[in-house]
Amino acid sequence: MKLVISSDHAGFPLKEEVRAYLTRAGHEIVDLGAYKVEPEDDYPDFAERVGLAIKQGVAPRGILICGSGVGVCVAANKIPGIRAGMCHDTYSAHQGVEHDDMNVVVLGARIIGASLAFEVVDAFLRAQFIAKEERFVRRFNKVLAIEAKYQCGDGSKSPA
Repeated sequence: MKLVISSDHAGFPLKEEVRAYLTRAGHEIVDLGAYKVEPEDDYPDFAERVGLAIKQGVAPRGILICGSGVGVCVAANKIPGIRAGMCHDTYSAHQGVEHDDMNVVVLGARIIGASLAFEVVDAFLRAQFIAKEERFVRRFNKVLAIEAKYQCGDGSKSPA
């Protein structure tokens, strides 16, 4: 599978390990930075890179990593069409895709180590959205309706 991956300085070491792991497993990885540890970089920049790359069709899914995972998760979810979920366990990683069509998995480098990160990413990549079950489709459509309600074409909030 083709994937985009990015991290800030805090996530950089884990990003490098995950990138190498996925490359060895045969996945095509588009690395959107960071390319070295830069303590002054800002996590929203990397979240935006992944979100925009997915929206532009560079890859169908992405991986974001920062220190806790929280910052890049919040930032990525501001981009319409991006459904990022922070996952530090395999159940959430596959369930987020199967039930919610999650397209970005988020990891906290200060929370989990490389071995668990590999398992989480594997679970995320193996999972498929279960569009056959009406309840998941209904819920997903409600999420899309919320997104549409609060977004205009220019990205600003629409009047509620």
